[in-house]
Amino acid sequence: MSLATTKEMLLKAKEEGYAVGAFNANNMEIIQAIVETAEEERAPVILQASQGAIKYAGLDFIVAMVRAAAESVKVPVALHLDHGTDVNQNVKCLRAGFTSLMFDGSKLPFEQNIEITRRVCDMAHPCSVPVEGEVGQIGKCDDSDEPGVSIEKAKQLMVKPSEAKRFVEETGVDSLAIAVGTIHGCKSAFAKIDLKLIKSISDMVPVPLVLHGGSGCDDEEIKKGIKAGISKINIDTRIRMAFSNAIRDFMKNNPGEIDPRKILERAKNAAKEVVRDRIRVFGTGARA
Repeated sequence: MSLATTKEMLLKAKEEGYAVGAFNANNMEIIQAIVETAEEERAPVILQASQGAIKYAGLDFIVAMVRAAAESVKVPVALHLDHGTDVNQNVKCLRAGFTSLMFDGSKLPFEQNIEITRRVCDMAHPCSVPVEGEVGQIGKCDDSDEPGVSIEKAKQLMVKPSEAKRFVEETGVDSLAIAVGTIHGCKSAFAKIDLKLIKSISDMVPVPLVLHGGSGCDDEEIKKGIKAGISKINIDTRIRMAFSNAIRDFMKNNPGEIDPRKILERAKNAAKEVVRDRIRVFGTGARA
C-alpha cells in the first residue's frame, strides 16, 4: 500500500495500549528486513531516517526504497524523519515525500524549541503530515561510562511534566518524545525509565508519547513503559549490532566469499529477527 502517516497509527496505539516500533532505515537490506517482518507479523511499522542516514544514502534514494517496500506489502508503513535538528531538513523531507516529521530542538532554549517546533507544525499540517517534537534531553551512551554513570546523567536531563504540557499546547505537535531515563546508543539493556514521570505526562497531554533510545531497555522496562503511556519506541542500535555481527560471523567462516548478496542476506535475516522480537514485545503484532 502507499505510505501511511504516523498520526492514525500512534493514536490507535495510544487508545489500545501498545507501541509502534520505529526502526532506523540505513540501507536497502535493513529497509527490506523491517518491512518484510512487519508484513509477516501483520504489524504497522515506522521506518525512520536520521540526518546521518540521509547524508549516507541520499534523500531521494531513501524515499524511493521505502516507498517501493511499502507498496509491496499490505500493512501500514510510515516514513519518518528522526531527529531533524533544523527547519530546512524538515522542509526537504516534506517535499521529498516523508509522511512524518520531527523537529528536535531539545538542545535549544525551551522558548526557542517551542517557537521553531510550532513553525514546523504550521508548515506540515496543511499537507496532512504529522510532527513529533522533543522535550528534555536524551543523552548518548559513552562506552567509557559505567552504566551507573550513564543512568545518573540521563536523570539530570529528564523533562518536567509542566514543560511537556506547555510544549504540546503551544506547538500543536502530534506526538512527543520525552526524556525519561533512556540513552541513545546503548549496546546493552541497562537503562531505567521513570514510569511515574511517563504516567504523569500521559495524564497531562493528549498526544502519543515517544520513547527514544529503546535499544537500551530490557523487555520488562519496555512493557511497563507502554503501560504507563508510551505509544512509539525507537530502535536502531540493536539492529546495527545484529546486522554487523552477522557479517563478521559469516566472513570469519567464509573468508573467501566475495558475493555481497550472500554476505548481506545473513545480515538482513539477523535484522529481521530483531525487528520480529521488538514487534512482539511492543504488542504490535496483528494490529495492522
